[in-house]
Amino acid sequence: MMKASPGWKMEFEDTEKYDPSEPTIFVSNHQSFLDMAFIYHLPWKMKWVSKKSLTYIPVMGWLVWLTGHLTINRSSKTALKKLDNLVEPLKDLVPVMIFPEGTRTMDGELKPFKNGPFLLAKEYGFKLQPMVIDGGFDAMPSGSKNLNPKVNFRLKVLDALDPSDFEDMRELKDHTRLLMQQQLTELKRT
Repeated sequence: MMKASPGWKMEFEDTEKYDPSEPTIFVSNHQSFLDMAFIYHLPWKMKWVSKKSLTYIPVMGWLVWLTGHLTINRSSKTALKKLDNLVEPLKDLVPVMIFPEGTRTMDGELKPFKNGPFLLAKEYGFKLQPMVIDGGFDAMPSGSKNLNPKVNFRLKVLDALDPSDFEDMRELKDHTRLLMQQQLTELKRT
């Protein structure tokens, strides 16, 4: 998917900040349908959490289903409980990727975060590793079927956060969002 346009370039910064010897939950902003394909180019494999409706999309959905990634129905009351299925892979040092906004942005700006990844990190003491991406919204905004043929996709891995350094889940969530907002603003500026 990331080869759809020869004018697309991918840049990854600070990937060495990830420590594979620690159970890690990755969180990233969500700009476009292309985000998963872009993030998939990181030099490590992850379990993904995605919305159940994604499994109905030909090819992409089939890959999500066949590779055993976790799908959740966001409108279900059991969606948060289903995140407990990530505990064993995390304990086995398989990192997990969650978009805390829950869905793609409609305007390119960071949306409010859902509680799921932060509750999981706080409850089990898993490291939380924020990262920010830029370029997806310019390449293919939500709801659009048109691709911009010339886009620089950028991803920056931020320092891992230890949930024990935060009083509660809300403080961890708010701090993470603030860090990601600052870095996203910086990425867009440079």
